[in-house]
Amino acid sequence: MTSDEAPAPESTSGPGLGPWVAAALVFGSSAAVLVVELVALRLLAPYFGLTLETNTMVIGLALTAIAAGTWAGGWSADRVAPRHLLGPLLGISGAAVALTPTLVRGSAATNSPGLLLLMATLSILVPGALLSAVTPVVIKLRLTSLQQTGSVVGHLSGVGTVGAIFGTVVTGFVLISRVPVSGILVGLGVALLVAAVAVQVAGRRGRSDVVLALVVALAGLGAAAAPSGCDTETTYHCLAITTDPERPTGRTLVLDGLRHSYVDVEDPTHLEFAYIEAMASVTDTAFPEGEALDAYHLGAGGLTIPRYLATTRTGTSSRVSEIDAGVVEADVRLLGGSLPEGVEVDVEDGRLAIDDLEPAALDLVVGDAFGGVSVPWHLASVEAVGGLEEALAADGVYVANLIDFGPLDFARAAVATTAEVFDHVALLAEPSSLAGEEGGNLVVVASASPLDIAAVEDRMAERDLAWGALEGEDLDAWVGDAPVLRDDYAPVDQLLTPYAR
Repeated sequence: MTSDEAPAPESTSGPGLGPWVAAALVFGSSAAVLVVELVALRLLAPYFGLTLETNTMVIGLALTAIAAGTWAGGWSADRVAPRHLLGPLLGISGAAVALTPTLVRGSAATNSPGLLLLMATLSILVPGALLSAVTPVVIKLRLTSLQQTGSVVGHLSGVGTVGAIFGTVVTGFVLISRVPVSGILVGLGVALLVAAVAVQVAGRRGRSDVVLALVVALAGLGAAAAPSGCDTETTYHCLAITTDPERPTGRTLVLDGLRHSYVDVEDPTHLEFAYIEAMASVTDTAFPEGEALDAYHLGAGGLTIPRYLATTRTGTSSRVSEIDAGVVEADVRLLGGSLPEGVEVDVEDGRLAIDDLEPAALDLVVGDAFGGVSVPWHLASVEAVGGLEEALAADGVYVANLIDFGPLDFARAAVATTAEVFDHVALLAEPSSLAGEEGGNLVVVASASPLDIAAVEDRMAERDLAWGALEGEDLDAWVGDAPVLRDDYAPVDQLLTPYAR
């Protein structure tokens, strides 16, 4: 053969892999990448919020890891004996996955946003890239001649896709609802380490045993040290219940690190949070004292308002829609094993429940499903608010908690949306929020009938609540040109999220 002639196809070197072993490695590593991606969303939500930006960041990092790992794996397989790569790839990725809960929650405890972002990035990039490198390495081992390239690459690529689907479905429908986030990651890390050891023992060629031993030791430390930070990992939240050190009967429901609800287990009339006092002031003044109501609540929280109504308005019927069964279970435990008299809680998506409400049947609708930087946008649209308005009687009242950060773009849009549906709307908040300077909790009040906001202000003053109110032209000026949120246009995450600015 002269120097100008192309080389003939050559057989690949190395011992190769059996077809079932190869398929298992590609299937498992591809599934593991998707498990890491989905669980990372749950792990990071308490610190970054379950927002569109968080989802975009995690998906983008996962795709970056897949692209980088696939390229690097193929490049390395052409330069290093492929069989020597599999053990370290699986072992190091296993250690990285098992250590992720410790590294992320440890960096969050330092109150360093930069460090937390770095750890969050590495927790997806490192294991994702290492696991994605497995497929090209396995393909290299399976090829015995270039004439088989199409069938080998096509078959294993298909297996990898099926593995990714499997990892997605099992994580979303099974693991997250039954196993704590830290348990999923540590368990996956251990499984990868076991696979690494098995691959290393079965194809003993190099001397990476020492590296694998070190990796196993590090992963073991991660498994032992990984904190959950939760009493319960629910389907949607990291949930904890804490006791108020200054009030022995006070309990705080903490969801994803944020104080979500407060209840006094012995005194339902004790209202700790300012926005709850404002909402109670509305119910106190909108209806005759002691009159029983037909009420509907979007979001359970700690059932603070339903308990308050059951105590102050005997005979009140409260239906509650709560999407997270874990929150409902925590409420039952918190309240001594049973729900308050007249309170019925359904585990369901509130938007779907709105369609089942009887027209003109309710006296009161309470919206308290927004928290932190996680807002279910489909409950903020004009279609959702319109459904609630249809369920209210002519003199019924809609009162909802909003939460926002300066310059309050989401709150303005939510009020504009409410005003698109109701004839009479008012806003209750701290003076700084009404001035458009600072964020926090705000309460929107709406009805088809005129509202006695002066009476609400007097009732808030009786509670020593230094909140004010806006209505009419003053509220119109506060709302400005804020958009009306609709099902086909509701950029809630972009309006709300403070770091988007």
